[in-house]
Amino acid sequence: MSRAPNDDLPTYKLVVVGDGGVGKSAITIQFFQKLFVTDYDPTIEDSYIQHAEVDGQWCILDVLDTAGQEEFSAMREQYMRKGDGFLLVYSVTDKQSYENIINFHTQILRVKDRDVYPMLLVANKVDLVHLRKVTEEMGRDLAQKLGIPYIETSAKDPPLNVDAAFQEVVRIIRNQPPAELEKSRRKKKKGLLGKCAII
Repeated sequence: MSRAPNDDLPTYKLVVVGDGGVGKSAITIQFFQKLFVTDYDPTIEDSYIQHAEVDGQWCILDVLDTAGQEEFSAMREQYMRKGDGFLLVYSVTDKQSYENIINFHTQILRVKDRDVYPMLLVANKVDLVHLRKVTEEMGRDLAQKLGIPYIETSAKDPPLNVDAAFQEVVRIIRNQPPAELEKSRRKKKKGLLGKCAII
């Protein structure tokens, strides 16, 4: 038995991004509530918080399930600023959602002002084998090009790799070299302090 969760746990803010209809809410709800929902209204923004144990260490996951619809793209930068790690989700049945991943990836790096950031490429709806338009090879190629890990998921019962996807993002955040973390903190500070001359 591992230690019970207490209050001074690290909190990881994970953000689920991708086009509308790729199953972002389905995998988020499957992860938190262990349910498969087939029909729901398009998300504007839903937040879920729970304790989770990843590799024997407890943490608090604060997950933001975001709107895929283009009309909400202004909100996108706001939540990108807050995220510690991102799940970039596309549907294997929708080639366009796969092609649009690059835009999300580019935008996150721009907002974060970084060359790399904790992200995971998630190929969702792999249970729909007969409707599949994006192969695993294409997914892996894209992940390699973006320099991020790749996972295939299905929110359908029984779910495939849904828990693994969220845990993997936590691992990626934890495995960031301390220098990267320090650099992003310094950058924030530097922005606040402006330039100072040492005399």
